[in-house]
Amino acid sequence: MSHTPRLWTVVSCSLLVASLGAGATACAGGDNPLSANPYDAAGQVAFNQSAGSRPVDPDRPLEVTAKGVKGSRITDVTAVDSHGRRLAGELTAKGDRWHSTVPLAAGVRYTVTVATENERGAPGQRRLSFETTPAKKLLKVEFGPQDGTYGVGQPIIAELNEPVKDKTSRALVERALVVDTKPGRVEGSWYWVDDSRLHFRPKEYWPANSSVSVRSNLEGIRIGKDLHGAASKPVKLDIGDRVEVITDASAHWLTFKRNGEVVTGIPVTTGKPGFATRNGTKVVLGKQYYVRMRGDTVGIGGSEYYNLDVYWATRVTWSGEYVHAAPWSINAHGSRNVSHGCTGMSTGNAAWFFENIREGDVVTVVNSIGPEMDTFGNGYGDWNLDWEDWKEGSALLKGTQEGRSPVDSARLRPQV
Repeated sequence: MSHTPRLWTVVSCSLLVASLGAGATACAGGDNPLSANPYDAAGQVAFNQSAGSRPVDPDRPLEVTAKGVKGSRITDVTAVDSHGRRLAGELTAKGDRWHSTVPLAAGVRYTVTVATENERGAPGQRRLSFETTPAKKLLKVEFGPQDGTYGVGQPIIAELNEPVKDKTSRALVERALVVDTKPGRVEGSWYWVDDSRLHFRPKEYWPANSSVSVRSNLEGIRIGKDLHGAASKPVKLDIGDRVEVITDASAHWLTFKRNGEVVTGIPVTTGKPGFATRNGTKVVLGKQYYVRMRGDTVGIGGSEYYNLDVYWATRVTWSGEYVHAAPWSINAHGSRNVSHGCTGMSTGNAAWFFENIREGDVVTVVNSIGPEMDTFGNGYGDWNLDWEDWKEGSALLKGTQEGRSPVDSARLRPQV
C-alpha cells in the first residue's frame, strides 16, 4: 500500500516590506464554515514575549512558534501597534515559526494575532498584547509653514532636532513624512537641504484651490542606535488661486496672472547695474504694510546708502528683496532700472499688488543682468531646480526615472 506524503502549503498574505509600513495583511477566512468561530489555540503556539509583563526592549525581535502539537501549524501572524502600523515578519514554509524582520516601535502597545490550523484543517486563533519600553532619545519633526492659506508655490518644510546622515535612516525618515492632497494625488518629493532640514514640493505647482495635509508616522520608530521618532504636530494648508507674477527686467514690466489669465500689467523699475535683481522664481515670504529700509542692513553704504520709509512691501528673499511702492523713482517706472534690487512701482499699483498677492504665490524675474536666485538659504528658490534634479535630493528617488513605487507608497502607513 503506497502512502502519499502530506504537502505543507503555507499561504501568507503578508507583504514583507522594509520597516513598519502597511505590512502583513491577514487572509480572509475563506469558505471554511469554522472560520467565523476559531478555537482557542493557546495550546498550539508560544510567544517569546509575555502578556502583562513589564515593557520589553523594542530591539528584541518578536517570535511566535508552534508547540509541536501533531498536525497543527501557524498559518498567519499580524502584529499591530497602537498607531495602527503593522509589523513586517516572516513565516516558515512548515508554519512552525514566525519572526519579525524589523525592529519594533518604542513606547507603544502591540496586539499580536496568530491564526493556526489543526490536523483536521479547523482554524484556531490566539492573541497577545504587550508594551515596549520608551525611547531613550527622540527625533522630533516640526513642519512649516503653520496652518493657513497659501499660494501654489509654497514648499513644505520639515525641521529635525537631530541630524540624520545615514542614507538608510534618511530613507526611513523620508518615507514616514506623509503628504496628502485633496482632491486627487499629486506627484512630489522631499529634498534633503542638509542633515536636519527637508523641503517638499510637487513636480508642478500645487493644484489651485486644493488642500495639503502633512503628518509624521515616525512616533516610536527606530531610526538609529538609541534614536526613535517622536510624535509630531500635523499641518494642513489650503491652496488658493494659481497666482503667477512675471517681472521682465529688460522691459521694465510686471505681468500679474491668476489661474492662467492675465489680470493686469504694471510698469516697474528693478535693480540697476551693480545691484541687479536676481533672476528666477521666488516664493512670497510675507507682506508688510510698512518697512524701514536702510542700506547698511544689507551692506550698502557710501554714496549708495539709503534710509527710506517703504509702504506696501511684499517680501521675496530673506536678504531684503521686495516688491514695493517706490514713489521717489516714479519717472523710471516702465523705462529704466534704478533700484538697489527691489521691484518698485507706484503707490497705487503697490497697494493693489499687496492686496492681491499672498504668501506662497510665485514671483519670477526674467531678463535681468543679475545672478540666479539661490535654491535654498535666501528664501524659497525650490522651483529653480527641474524635477530630475529635485529628485536627486531625495533618499528614496535619487537616480530614479519614475516616482515612488507602490511598495514605497505602502510603507509606514496605518492599517486600513
